[in-house]
Amino acid sequence: MALFKKRTAGKPGEWYYCLEHGTVEEGPDCPGKDRFGPYASPEAARDAMRTAAERNLRWENDPRWHDAPSGERADED
Repeated sequence: MALFKKRTAGKPGEWYYCLEHGTVEEGPDCPGKDRFGPYASPEAARDAMRTAAERNLRWENDPRWHDAPSGERADED
């Protein structure tokens, strides 16, 4: 059994947004649970939180995914 896990080596040109530190990194420096990516550019990685918020909003308002209107829960009476 290995005492130390081998870290994933970063690839040049792959950019990540670290959720833990709020920073952009080239190559995966932080664990996968703490990052978004990979992105093609540092600018795209920097916009990761805005991009995620926009996608979440679109998903929350997409009638194909919800029976109840946005803002209401199906199990509320």
